[in-house]
Amino acid sequence: MLRTILTLSAAASITRASPAGRVAREDWKVRGDAGLLGVREVRPTRSARGRPVLLLHGARVPGVASFDLPVPGGSLAADLARRGHRVFIVDARGYGASDRPPALDAPPSANPPAVTGEQVVRDIAAVVEWARAKTGHRRVDLLGWATGGHWAAWYASEHPGRVAHLVVLNSLYGATDGHPLLGRGSDYEDPARPGHFDDARHGAYRLATGPGLLGGWDASIPVDDKSAWRDPRVAVAYVAHALASDPTSADREPSGFRAPTGALKDSFHLATGRRLWHAGTITARTLVLRGELDFWSRADDLTTLVEDLGRARDVRAAHLERATHFVHLDRAERGRDRLLDEVLRWLR
Repeated sequence: MLRTILTLSAAASITRASPAGRVAREDWKVRGDAGLLGVREVRPTRSARGRPVLLLHGARVPGVASFDLPVPGGSLAADLARRGHRVFIVDARGYGASDRPPALDAPPSANPPAVTGEQVVRDIAAVVEWARAKTGHRRVDLLGWATGGHWAAWYASEHPGRVAHLVVLNSLYGATDGHPLLGRGSDYEDPARPGHFDDARHGAYRLATGPGLLGGWDASIPVDDKSAWRDPRVAVAYVAHALASDPTSADREPSGFRAPTGALKDSFHLATGRRLWHAGTITARTLVLRGELDFWSRADDLTTLVEDLGRARDVRAAHLERATHFVHLDRAERGRDRLLDEVLRWLR
């Protein structure tokens, strides 16, 4: 009964959510090379200025749950839109409102890791072309969080003429061999083939539950009272929207959504010092941000990426003091305001 009440309450909060302030939302389907891609547009009700801004989620939680929660402090997309930007939140194939590959409908062990970085870069390319046609702008701005930053920069390295501004937040780059969570000696390494990802163990996708979404976040907050760092309403909405992103979540006990493991395989390679793309071809003005308390990226990822951005028109690197991996969802005084200020100044 308690589980039923909590489920109904979460669903009701999603249904009742309305656009905040002077922000409008519209959901689109964009044709990719493997099906339809979900894109949410968040824009000011007045005329938007400048290029479209595409937001790219990370390896596990899709776009809306990452960037557009209907609670105060939960929508980076709305904050950018209120400052006049026309924002597009992109779901890669296999995530959120996008079509899922057939491998996600089979048992995980039946297929190798699904949704590779090369495929996501093609998804980004499809949405960029659609956004260019829709808005009339020749170039776009990209902001990627965690694995989304890896994907965004990968796209920018292959299509430099399409990207004006690039923001990479808490992302791996393949700077060095060694990582406390992802690299050699971790659960992701194949014990029979050191240095290789364990495809057989992890399969095409993993199941993510509500408690599993908050574990790493809680561990990185350096105070006992997590609500002092993160609004509890944001945490509840984050979990509810992540679970709601997969129509099969409620079919499991406990509820869990499917997250492709291709991004984890990419991340393992980056954690063991293998770059999957090179920043030397990027020409966009690039802002590289890393939270001091981030558990995903490493300090060397930031410095090496900046060193490799030799052709970029402008480069800025910033360490966000006492900021976590989830800085865009933390309280304003815990790094979120600093992040928003850095991004807004860069996009101007």
